[in-house]
Amino acid sequence: MKKAGIIGAGSWGCALARHLYNNGNQITVWSVLEDEIQMLKECHEQKEKLPGVILPEDMEFTTDLEAAVADKDVLVLAAPSPFTRSTAAKMAPFVKDGQKIVNVAKGIEEATLMTLSEIIEQEIPNADVAVLSGPSHAEEVGKGIPTTIVVGSKNKETAEFLQNLFMSKVFRVYISSDIIGIELGAALKNVVALAAGMADGLGYGDNTKAALITRGIAEIARLGIHMGGRIETFYGLTGIGDLIVTCASMHSRNRRAGILIGKGASMEEAMEQVKMVVEGVYSAKAGYALSRKYQVSMPIIEQVNEILFKGKSASEAVSELMLRDKKVENIDLRQLYQNSVEIPW
Repeated sequence: MKKAGIIGAGSWGCALARHLYNNGNQITVWSVLEDEIQMLKECHEQKEKLPGVILPEDMEFTTDLEAAVADKDVLVLAAPSPFTRSTAAKMAPFVKDGQKIVNVAKGIEEATLMTLSEIIEQEIPNADVAVLSGPSHAEEVGKGIPTTIVVGSKNKETAEFLQNLFMSKVFRVYISSDIIGIELGAALKNVVALAAGMADGLGYGDNTKAALITRGIAEIARLGIHMGGRIETFYGLTGIGDLIVTCASMHSRNRRAGILIGKGASMEEAMEQVKMVVEGVYSAKAGYALSRKYQVSMPIIEQVNEILFKGKSASEAVSELMLRDKKVENIDLRQLYQNSVEIPW
């Protein structure tokens, strides 16, 4: 049995708390919100964000961050991406040298263009930081529906430790050393999912969505390889796998927000109606800035930014995408492999 601190009591944090408890571990769940912790203590259910998933009576819930962090074998950082830096900074005084932190949020910081694991390493330099990602809706993980994900770490021993910790008959875990590829796929698929939702809101069909998914992963892979990721990561679980589930499911808050925008809602109205952090909105500007920095063409990401922040209508953006200059679809994969960095272990 291991001791795990779950830092963040939203839908994903609570789903993973239940999963790790079912794997035989001792769990402490932390939130900065007093009302949220009181609800969990009284109801043992995240009624607002994960209704119907009941948490065990002997699971601990606290607003005391030191109690949630100290002496834990692993910390699961499940704070929404806009709060990753501030939460990590608050955790830092209590994290011991070499303590394992696995980040499960998805995003890129707009101001610095840093991935979330890079932020955590900057704020807590003595920690052993890993990531967990893949096609994994909290609503399904919380109910024990079979799910497959990937753990990424620079350290193979850490990756194998986390693989053993999370693995179960309903939760299959692969490991990878390609952290940058995993995190870019995780963050930018949320932006493409906004576009897919907008297409749904406009009343478009499966043809449009299939185009957005396939051309979306092409954009993400182009950028990711320029940044040192491996092409197979983008065409695996944390790339195309996560993109498919996020674009296709009503569990996806990014798709739901996109649907509302496609129907005419503003970005602010859509986020208010979804009632959860729409991480694709926060990653959109960062994704576009990275495309400019690395001089990579990302027309879908660009048009999502135009809609979110410059008032362009979703229908106008679709027309511009369809009428872009004529292109050849297939790229030379051999060239991409040559540019892809080999990451050891």
